[in-house]
Amino acid sequence: MTILDMDASEIAARIKEGKITSELAVETYIKHIEAINPKLNCMTEDRFDASRKEARQSDVLLKEGHANGKLFGVPVSIKESFNVEGMKTTGGLVHRKDFVAKDDAEVVRLLKKEGAIVLGKTNTPSLCFYQETENPVYGRTNNPWDLEATAGGSSGGEGSLMGAGGAAVGLGADIGGSIRFPCHFNGVVGFKSGNDQVSQEGNYPYVEFEEQKRMLGIGAMGKSVRDTRLINSIISIKQPITVDLSSFELVVPQFYSCPLGVQTGRLVRTIKEDFEQDFSIQLDEPPFFNESSLIWQQLMSLDGAKALRKHLMVNDKQPSVYVEFLKSKYSRSDIHTFLSWAMIGARLFRPSGKRLKTLREILRKGDDRLQTYLDHRLIVIPVYHSPAPPHGQLYKELFSFSKTFLRYMPYIAYGNTWGLPSLTVPVGETSKGLPISVQVMSRVGNEAALFEFGELLENKYRGYRRCDQHDVIKKEQETAI
Repeated sequence: MTILDMDASEIAARIKEGKITSELAVETYIKHIEAINPKLNCMTEDRFDASRKEARQSDVLLKEGHANGKLFGVPVSIKESFNVEGMKTTGGLVHRKDFVAKDDAEVVRLLKKEGAIVLGKTNTPSLCFYQETENPVYGRTNNPWDLEATAGGSSGGEGSLMGAGGAAVGLGADIGGSIRFPCHFNGVVGFKSGNDQVSQEGNYPYVEFEEQKRMLGIGAMGKSVRDTRLINSIISIKQPITVDLSSFELVVPQFYSCPLGVQTGRLVRTIKEDFEQDFSIQLDEPPFFNESSLIWQQLMSLDGAKALRKHLMVNDKQPSVYVEFLKSKYSRSDIHTFLSWAMIGARLFRPSGKRLKTLREILRKGDDRLQTYLDHRLIVIPVYHSPAPPHGQLYKELFSFSKTFLRYMPYIAYGNTWGLPSLTVPVGETSKGLPISVQVMSRVGNEAALFEFGELLENKYRGYRRCDQHDVIKKEQETAI
């Protein structure tokens, strides 16, 4: 096993045992990033000189007997939306291209406290407001398994980097599939924390509304389930309680009211068949499954994106998203077409006062229902109806006047709408080598069960597999031909 294939847990153990040095680990990843980033455009800014210095300091501390921290000397990557002291947090906005954070986001502070060494920050869409990773500041991020395919978003840079093994572990955030889309498309293991479990302080843009805060989850994107468990233990406000997994029932729906590709459907059925001897299995869709997409969309649009539009202000002037959308069609706008269109959509889907009152009542009743329903149940469902589609297609499926998000978002929206902790695990791949994942969900408090079952999936099926730079170069050459 090479250092590039090791997860954070393995690297941390080997550093403390003196089998490898932090300097070697950091230098290995730096060289690898320098090789893959020109093709993938996943890392927006590096701090290689600083990370080399910190690695040497870690090795000195180890010799002195002061190797403290769960991630001591381990090289990690961070989504661009999280503040890292001395690094840029642009939000993919041209007028913020020189903004440098003075302090670390809370989750970054906690990782550093455990000895993590930050290699750099990874790409996102503008304001993390759509699921394709592209913006006017840093451009488009590519999928390592197919350079013509999307890396997803909004943590797409993180997904792409981790898919190619560019760090020991990374950090992402998810309010609308922003961890799970990239993990699924890039073949990465990921965890979205549940409602109010991880601090969003220092994450840009800050989520202001309570109805949206409940949907936000922050967690690891990496190479193993045990790493997602490790990172969650570091950044979570509450620690998961120990549970007896054998007492849990699996909800593995076999017939969906929304589209599902043949290969993905086959994998879900295989999981059901492989585990039906060990678990009681329920085949029906979970409560509120079909309603969740509309609820999610309306909660994301509850102020018509007014709060987000404030971030577009330059010299106290707020641009018209309609005008900027038209200008962007001719490359005359600093605001990406996707962002303008998404904000226009948020205005169209903004719920009325009466509807918002109804939504709040639905959430109250739904929370009570799911607290009981998920007490000893794990839901195993797909992440998306297909593996990574070509650049642009995902956006068209989710941001259409014909409301196609109602067909394609239920798998993702369910976890956000109800604030559920969700673990994504690669379980297979297409004939062309594109990864396919499933996600496992339950209520807050059942995280330990998610991790334990996730390890069963990981050991039985594909799990994480690094796409190395030779695959990237080969695929680019094949595309050119």
